[in-house]
Amino acid sequence: QLEESGGGLVQAGGSLRVSCAASGRFFHTYNMVWFRQAPGKEREFVAAISRGGGNTSYGDSVKGRFTISRDNDKNTVYLQMNSLRPEDSAVYTCAAGAMSPAPRHMMYWGRGTRVTVSS
Repeated sequence: QLEESGGGLVQAGGSLRVSCAASGRFFHTYNMVWFRQAPGKEREFVAAISRGGGNTSYGDSVKGRFTISRDNDKNTVYLQMNSLRPEDSAVYTCAAGAMSPAPRHMMYWGRGTRVTVSS
């Protein structure tokens, strides 16, 4: 089970950190991925991190602004979002599965947390 938290309202240019806590003993065996979906738009890949945290990848629209990290002792993956823009507003959802930007490669999904960036 995956549960996101930390979403909210932030002004453009601000920062926010969202978290995804996993239950169970096998968190460290999964690559973790963040996706987002804005109203009327397709789900978009945001960032991924490998099992041990040594490899990361980012969507083009967030490179240099967002950072994904994980703490396997706490069964939690984080997404630090800086220099936020109104177009970053979306529901952010974490998933566990392949080190892949494709939603079809994910095995488990959280329910999402909403991030709203005001201009």
